Amino acid sequence: MQSLNLEKAHFAVARAVDFAKSKFGGRPVCVSVCDSYGALLAFCRMDGAPLRSINIAQQKAYTSVRMSSDTTAFKQRLANEGLTTRDFCDPLLTPLPGGQPITDLHGTILGGIGISGLKPEEDADLAKTVAGLAEVCE
Repeated sequence: MQSLNLEKAHFAVARAVDFAKSKFGGRPVCVSVCDSYGALLAFCRMDGAPLRSINIAQQKAYTSVRMSSDTTAFKQRLANEGLTTRDFCDPLLTPLPGGQPITDLHGTILGGIGISGLKPEEDADLAKTVAGLAEVCE
C-alpha cells in the first residue's frame, strides 16, 4: 500500500500552519498527518491551541483514512444510516469536520490530515486545502 513519507507529512503540517496564520488570522490549530494505515506521521500544536484539539486532530486524520472519506461525509453517513461511531467498534473514529484523506492523482489514499482548533467548517476547509496541494499528493 502506498503511503505518505515523513517529508511530505512535514510539508503538509507546515502548509497548514502557514494557511492558519494567513487565512484564519493566526488562530492556533493542531495539525495531524497520518499514513495510509492511520498511524501518526507528523503533528503540530500551534502556541495557544486548545489541549483538547490534540487528540481531536489525530482522530480526524485517522478517521479520514480508515473510512476513506472526509469526516464531514462520515458524519453525514452516520446520520443517513442511523449509525453512531460505536457501531464501527473503533473508539478512535470521529465525525467532527476537519479530517480529509490525502490521495494521489488516481484517488489512492496516501494518508490523512486532521485539523482542530477553528470552527468546524474552517477546520474542514483548511484540511481540504492542504490535502489538495500537489506537493503533498505527488
